[in-house]
Amino acid sequence: MSEIVISLNIPNEVAGIKIYNVNDYQTVAREILPKPLYEYLASGTDDEQTLAENESAFKSWYLRPRVMRPVGAISTETTLFGQRLSMPVFISPAGVHELCDEIHGECAAARACGEVGTLFALSQHSTRSIEDVATATNGRTKLWYQSYILKDREMTLRLVKRAINAGYKGVFLTVDSVRFGFREADARNGWNALPEPLRLVNYDEDVSQKDKQTDSNTINKSKIYSGEEDAWDQNTEQIFEQNPTWDDVRWLKNECCRDIPLVIKGILTAEDAIEAVSAGADGIMVSNHGGRALDGALAAIDALPEVAKAVENRVPILLDGGIRRGTDVLKALALGATAVGIGKPVFFALAVGGENAVANVLRMLQKETEAAMAICGCQTVGDIKRTLVTRHPSGAGRVAKYIRSNL
Repeated sequence: MSEIVISLNIPNEVAGIKIYNVNDYQTVAREILPKPLYEYLASGTDDEQTLAENESAFKSWYLRPRVMRPVGAISTETTLFGQRLSMPVFISPAGVHELCDEIHGECAAARACGEVGTLFALSQHSTRSIEDVATATNGRTKLWYQSYILKDREMTLRLVKRAINAGYKGVFLTVDSVRFGFREADARNGWNALPEPLRLVNYDEDVSQKDKQTDSNTINKSKIYSGEEDAWDQNTEQIFEQNPTWDDVRWLKNECCRDIPLVIKGILTAEDAIEAVSAGADGIMVSNHGGRALDGALAAIDALPEVAKAVENRVPILLDGGIRRGTDVLKALALGATAVGIGKPVFFALAVGGENAVANVLRMLQKETEAAMAICGCQTVGDIKRTLVTRHPSGAGRVAKYIRSNL
């Protein structure tokens, strides 16, 4: 059984705002961060419909608690690809943590995961290197690495192999970002380049013999920092493979992920879930890139039932997008997820209180999940079943008819 402890290292009031839940960290961050930085972290694409619905869609799913069950000892522990986690919540890959913790960057969030006993996924676009994060956690954190398919295939392989050599235990392959959606907040704020002296160090440190001889990647790498586009993320997309196929998944699995799990991140449809499994994926991650890729896409939680039905328990399903409460965690698990990731709350916690605040966010979610499990009659994560959730009997919700047709 996992012991749930709430950290006392974080003040319960910052900038005159009391912190009682995960969303309170965002409220504080809005007060203390420069406006362009806060809006870069908090915004989505176009009209931000998907960004908003990632959170609000959870409210269209209702819990069906079971009573008169023994719940004196609740365990939030779970197992993911043989790795024991203290809770079914982990930190999803998201880049440039030094925007919010300029001293420790990704090392802070990774250490927080080690402290509470869960998984940390390092973004390919991190501001601390693959090796730095591994050294900082000293084997105490379950580390995973997130990759894109780059135009330079050899660079893609080199980065993944660096992670494996550094002790990372799994790979997320993000497939929903051949292009990024237009982020108007960044354009309006003039946020079109990564602030100096921040760098995407994994690219900067990647030097092959081919680079030394022909400098083949100089142009691609320089575009990351060029400020040519109206919004910064549009600069980074220029180094991504623009014509990917499912054979790329087979290629990456065969080249360097035969002995570690490869999870395909960015799946929202049954068709793509089936394709991913057929291509050799060890897991699926339901995600819309936090509402920062395609606006108008389904909220992650609303896409989950379709994906779960298609996969039929052949591989684990993960989810990120909109997780802010323990009840959100419970609903996602009931709808078919093995575990869920958080992204934006990590940035806000880093800005407010660094490593300790991130650990506190994770503990808050663990404590809320434990309480929701108890009230719903679930002693263990394995007790969380599909019958625990339902749509509103009146059919309330934007996509209720669509969801019912796919259950």
